[in-house]
Amino acid sequence: MTNGEIRTSDGELLSVKLKKVESRKRTGALILVLPLLLFIIITYIFPIIQMLQRSVDNTQMNDLLNNTYQVIQNWDGSDFPSEEVVKTFYNDLKYLSENKLHGKIAVRLNYEKGGFSSLIKKTVRKLDSFDTDGNYLQQFKDVHKRWADQEYWLALKRATVPYHGRKYLASFDFKQDFDGSIVRIEEKKRINVTLWLRTIYVALGVTLCCLILAYPIAHLLSVLPTRYSNLLMICVLLPFWTSLLVRTSSWMVLLQTQGVLNDFLVFLGIVADENRLELMYNMTGTFIAMTQILLPFMVLPLYSVMKTISPSLMRAATSMGATPFHAFRKIYFPLTYAGISAGSILVFVLAIGYYITPALVGGAKGTLISNRIAYHMQSTLDWSYATAMATILLVGVLVVYYVYNRVVGIDNMRLG
Repeated sequence: MTNGEIRTSDGELLSVKLKKVESRKRTGALILVLPLLLFIIITYIFPIIQMLQRSVDNTQMNDLLNNTYQVIQNWDGSDFPSEEVVKTFYNDLKYLSENKLHGKIAVRLNYEKGGFSSLIKKTVRKLDSFDTDGNYLQQFKDVHKRWADQEYWLALKRATVPYHGRKYLASFDFKQDFDGSIVRIEEKKRINVTLWLRTIYVALGVTLCCLILAYPIAHLLSVLPTRYSNLLMICVLLPFWTSLLVRTSSWMVLLQTQGVLNDFLVFLGIVADENRLELMYNMTGTFIAMTQILLPFMVLPLYSVMKTISPSLMRAATSMGATPFHAFRKIYFPLTYAGISAGSILVFVLAIGYYITPALVGGAKGTLISNRIAYHMQSTLDWSYATAMATILLVGVLVVYYVYNRVVGIDNMRLG
C-alpha cells in the first residue's frame, strides 16, 4: 500500500487491475453473444424493416412511369389530363412495351382500378397505330372506351406516387377516394374487418380452452410422484415431437363426418348414423385442433409455477378453518397468476398467427387474417397489401406484450 492506494504484486493499482478484469469479462461475454445478436439482426430486424418499407413502397411504378409522374402531378384532376400528360404517358408506355415491361404496370394499375390490366394490354397492342402528330387523348379513347372514363386517369395519377399508405386503409375495408376522402369500400368486398374479428375471437377462444384444460393437468403434474408425472409430461409434449401438418391431417381424419370420432359415437348409439356431427370445416374443428396443438404452451408455464408452490400453504389454510375451495381461491390460485399470464400470452400470440390448421380443418369458416396475408403474397402477388396486414398484426402483438409488461411485468414471466 502506497499513499493509501492498494497495489498488486506487479505494482499496478488494484482499482485499475479490477477495471481491466471487468473489461475483459464484458468483452468475452459480448463475443459469446455476438453470433446470436447477428443472427437476430439478419433474420428478424432486417426483415421487419423491409416489411415496413415494402408496405408503403410504390417506387417500382414510379421508376417505370417516372416521366409520367413528373407531369401528371401538375394535373388537378378536374378534367381530363392535358395533351402533354397523355403524350408523356404514351412515350413511357411505348418504351415499356418495347422492353417487355408493360405487364408490371398492368398488374399494379389493376390494384388501383379494376379492368386496368386488360386495358393496358389492349392499348399496348394498338400503340403502333398511333399518329404521333398529336391528339393523343382522343386516340387513347378510340382504343378503348375506358380511357374516356376520368377515373382511370385519376387512378394512373395515384398509382405513380412513390410512397403511400393506402394498403393500411384497405386492411380495414377503407379506401381513399379519388378526391382524397376516406370512405368504406363496397359492402360485397368488405372482408378484412370480419377476418380481424374472427382472428381475435379464435385466438382468445383457443387461449381460454387451453387454460381450462391445462390448469388441472399442470396441477396434477406438480403433485404426482416423479415417475408418473414424467409419463404424463411425455403425453403432454407429444405435439412437439410430430409435424404440424401430420397433427392437422390426423384431426381431419378424426373429425370428418365419416371419420373415426363419428363412427365411434354411432357405434355407442350416442348419435344416429344419419345425424353425424359436423366437426369439420367450421369453428368447432378449428378450436379442437388448435387447442390440442397449443396445449403444451399453456401447460409448461403453469407447471413451472405450480411446482414452486409449497403444499403446506394449503394445509395451513385448511387447518385454520378454510374450506378447500376457499383455500384454493384465496391462496393457491393467486400464486399461479404468473403462469396463467405467461401461458395465455404465449398461446394467444401463437394462435393469432396460425393459418395452416384453420385453413385445413376450418375451411372457409376458419379463414383468418394470416390466410389473407398468405393469399396476397402467393396468389395476387400484392406484397404491399400483405406486408401492410402483417405490420398491423405485428403492432397488435407488440401492444399485447406492452400491456402484459405493464400489468404483470415481463420479469415475472415463467415459461418452464
